[in-house]
Amino acid sequence: MVFLDVLLIGVGLAMDAFAVSVCKGMTMPRQAVRKALIVAGYFAVFQALMPLLGFILGSGFSPLVSSLNRWIAFILLALIGVLMIRESFHPEEAGANDDVSFKVMLPLAVATSIDALATGVSFAFMNANVWYAVSIIGLVTFLLCFAGVLLGRVAGEKLQKRARLLGGIVLILIGLKILLE
Repeated sequence: MVFLDVLLIGVGLAMDAFAVSVCKGMTMPRQAVRKALIVAGYFAVFQALMPLLGFILGSGFSPLVSSLNRWIAFILLALIGVLMIRESFHPEEAGANDDVSFKVMLPLAVATSIDALATGVSFAFMNANVWYAVSIIGLVTFLLCFAGVLLGRVAGEKLQKRARLLGGIVLILIGLKILLE
Protein backbone atom coordinates (compact mmCIF):
# COMPACT_ATOMS: atom_id res chain seq x y z
CA MET A 1 0.00 0.00 0.00
CA VAL A 2 1.31 3.43 -0.91
CA PHE A 3 1.31 6.38 1.48
CA LEU A 4 -1.62 8.12 -0.22
CA ASP A 5 -3.80 5.00 0.09
CA VAL A 6 -3.06 4.65 3.79
CA LEU A 7 -3.52 8.39 4.35
CA LEU A 8 -6.95 8.35 2.69
CA ILE A 9 -7.96 5.27 4.68
CA GLY A 10 -6.81 7.06 7.83
CA VAL A 11 -8.81 10.18 7.00
CA GLY A 12 -11.88 8.09 6.18
CA LEU A 13 -11.64 6.11 9.40
CA ALA A 14 -11.05 9.26 11.46
CA MET A 15 -14.11 11.16 10.22
CA ASP A 16 -16.50 9.76 12.84
CA ALA A 17 -13.98 10.42 15.60
CA PHE A 18 -13.41 13.92 14.22
CA ALA A 19 -17.15 14.66 14.31
CA VAL A 20 -17.40 13.39 17.88
CA SER A 21 -14.34 15.48 18.79
CA VAL A 22 -16.03 18.61 17.46
CA CYS A 23 -19.10 17.80 19.54
CA LYS A 24 -16.93 17.12 22.58
CA GLY A 25 -15.13 20.43 22.09
CA MET A 26 -18.44 22.29 21.97
CA THR A 27 -19.01 21.43 25.62
CA MET A 28 -15.58 22.42 26.95
CA PRO A 29 -15.61 25.76 28.70
CA ARG A 30 -11.97 25.51 29.86
CA GLN A 31 -8.76 23.50 29.60
CA ALA A 32 -9.50 22.83 25.94
CA VAL A 33 -5.90 22.08 24.90
CA ARG A 34 -5.30 19.54 27.69
CA LYS A 35 -8.66 17.90 27.07
CA ALA A 36 -8.10 18.00 23.31
CA LEU A 37 -4.89 16.02 23.82
CA ILE A 38 -6.77 13.45 25.90
CA VAL A 39 -9.65 13.13 23.44
CA ALA A 40 -7.30 12.91 20.46
CA GLY A 41 -5.19 10.36 22.30
CA TYR A 42 -8.12 8.06 23.02
CA PHE A 43 -9.40 8.18 19.46
CA ALA A 44 -5.92 7.76 17.93
CA VAL A 45 -5.07 4.76 20.09
CA PHE A 46 -8.32 2.98 19.28
CA GLN A 47 -8.23 3.87 15.58
CA ALA A 48 -4.75 2.33 15.46
CA LEU A 49 -5.45 -0.69 17.69
CA MET A 50 -8.64 -1.81 15.97
CA PRO A 51 -7.08 -2.39 12.52
CA LEU A 52 -4.22 -4.20 14.24
CA LEU A 53 -6.71 -6.42 16.05
CA GLY A 54 -8.63 -6.94 12.80
CA PHE A 55 -5.40 -7.87 11.04
CA ILE A 56 -4.63 -10.43 13.76
CA LEU A 57 -8.11 -11.91 13.63
CA GLY A 58 -7.78 -12.18 9.88
CA SER A 59 -10.27 -13.67 7.53
CA GLY A 60 -11.57 -16.39 9.87
CA PHE A 61 -13.72 -13.95 11.80
CA SER A 62 -14.50 -11.41 9.08
CA PRO A 63 -18.18 -12.39 8.61
CA LEU A 64 -18.84 -11.95 12.33
CA VAL A 65 -16.98 -8.64 12.51
CA SER A 66 -18.68 -7.32 9.38
CA SER A 67 -22.17 -8.23 10.55
CA LEU A 68 -21.91 -6.74 14.05
CA ASN A 69 -19.66 -3.69 13.73
CA ARG A 70 -22.39 -1.36 12.50
CA TRP A 71 -24.84 -2.35 15.23
CA ILE A 72 -22.30 -1.97 18.01
CA ALA A 73 -21.24 1.47 16.79
CA PHE A 74 -24.86 2.56 16.30
CA ILE A 75 -25.98 1.45 19.76
CA LEU A 76 -23.04 3.09 21.54
CA LEU A 77 -23.33 6.38 19.63
CA ALA A 78 -27.12 6.49 19.93
CA LEU A 79 -27.00 5.94 23.69
CA ILE A 80 -24.40 8.64 24.16
CA GLY A 81 -26.36 10.96 21.84
CA VAL A 82 -29.61 10.42 23.75
CA LEU A 83 -27.83 11.19 27.02
CA MET A 84 -26.43 14.40 25.54
CA ILE A 85 -29.87 15.46 24.28
CA ARG A 86 -31.37 14.72 27.69
CA GLU A 87 -28.67 16.81 29.35
CA SER A 88 -29.42 19.72 27.01
CA PHE A 89 -32.88 19.94 28.58
CA HIS A 90 -31.50 19.58 32.11
CA PRO A 91 -28.79 22.25 32.51
CA GLU A 92 -28.00 21.10 36.03
CA GLU A 93 -26.51 17.92 34.51
CA ALA A 94 -24.72 19.74 31.70
CA GLY A 95 -21.24 19.64 33.20
CA ALA A 96 -20.87 15.94 32.37
CA ASN A 97 -20.20 16.42 28.66
CA ASP A 98 -16.77 17.98 29.03
CA ASP A 99 -15.70 14.90 31.00
CA VAL A 100 -12.77 13.10 29.39
CA SER A 101 -12.57 10.30 31.95
CA PHE A 102 -12.02 6.68 30.99
CA LYS A 103 -15.69 5.75 31.50
CA VAL A 104 -16.79 8.51 29.11
CA MET A 105 -14.07 8.24 26.48
CA LEU A 106 -13.86 4.44 26.20
CA PRO A 107 -17.34 3.93 24.68
CA LEU A 108 -16.81 6.88 22.33
CA ALA A 109 -13.42 5.57 21.21
CA VAL A 110 -14.75 2.04 20.70
CA ALA A 111 -17.87 3.18 18.87
CA THR A 112 -15.96 5.37 16.43
CA SER A 113 -13.30 2.75 15.73
CA ILE A 114 -15.38 -0.39 15.18
CA ASP A 115 -15.23 0.10 11.40
CA ALA A 116 -11.42 0.14 11.66
CA LEU A 117 -11.58 -3.47 12.90
CA ALA A 118 -13.02 -4.60 9.58
CA THR A 119 -10.44 -2.48 7.77
CA GLY A 120 -7.74 -4.41 9.60
CA VAL A 121 -9.22 -7.67 8.35
CA SER A 122 -8.92 -6.33 4.80
CA PHE A 123 -5.26 -5.48 5.51
CA ALA A 124 -4.70 -9.18 6.22
CA PHE A 125 -6.14 -10.09 2.81
CA MET A 126 -3.85 -7.56 1.08
CA ASN A 127 -0.70 -8.58 2.97
CA ALA A 128 -0.29 -4.92 3.90
CA ASN A 129 2.43 -3.65 6.20
CA VAL A 130 0.10 -3.34 9.18
CA TRP A 131 2.56 -1.43 11.39
CA TYR A 132 2.99 1.24 8.73
CA ALA A 133 -0.77 1.46 8.21
CA VAL A 134 -1.74 1.68 11.88
CA SER A 135 0.96 4.29 12.52
CA ILE A 136 -0.40 6.54 9.77
CA ILE A 137 -4.02 5.91 10.83
CA GLY A 138 -3.22 6.74 14.46
CA LEU A 139 -1.32 9.92 13.58
CA VAL A 140 -4.00 11.17 11.18
CA THR A 141 -6.71 10.46 13.76
CA PHE A 142 -4.79 12.25 16.50
CA LEU A 143 -4.26 15.38 14.40
CA LEU A 144 -7.84 15.53 13.13
CA CYS A 145 -9.39 14.93 16.55
CA PHE A 146 -7.14 17.47 18.29
CA ALA A 147 -8.15 20.06 15.71
CA GLY A 148 -11.79 18.94 16.00
CA VAL A 149 -11.94 19.58 19.74
CA LEU A 150 -10.45 23.05 19.31
CA LEU A 151 -12.81 23.79 16.43
CA GLY A 152 -15.75 22.62 18.51
CA ARG A 153 -14.55 24.77 21.41
CA VAL A 154 -14.69 27.88 19.24
CA ALA A 155 -18.12 26.95 17.87
CA GLY A 156 -19.29 25.97 21.35
CA GLU A 157 -18.66 29.45 22.72
CA LYS A 158 -21.08 30.82 20.14
CA LEU A 159 -23.62 27.99 20.45
CA GLN A 160 -23.27 27.25 24.16
CA LYS A 161 -26.98 26.74 24.91
CA ARG A 162 -27.58 24.30 22.05
CA ALA A 163 -24.17 22.61 21.89
CA ARG A 164 -25.26 19.50 23.79
CA LEU A 165 -28.48 19.15 21.83
CA LEU A 166 -26.62 19.54 18.55
CA GLY A 167 -23.85 17.19 19.71
CA GLY A 168 -26.36 14.52 20.70
CA ILE A 169 -28.19 14.77 17.39
CA VAL A 170 -24.89 14.55 15.50
CA LEU A 171 -23.85 11.42 17.43
CA ILE A 172 -27.16 9.73 16.70
CA LEU A 173 -26.89 10.69 13.01
CA ILE A 174 -23.34 9.32 12.84
CA GLY A 175 -24.62 6.10 14.40
CA LEU A 176 -27.42 5.90 11.82
CA LYS A 177 -24.96 6.61 9.01
CA ILE A 178 -22.74 3.77 10.18
CA LEU A 179 -25.73 1.45 10.50
CA LEU A 180 -27.07 2.24 7.03
CA GLU A 181 -23.76 2.11 5.13
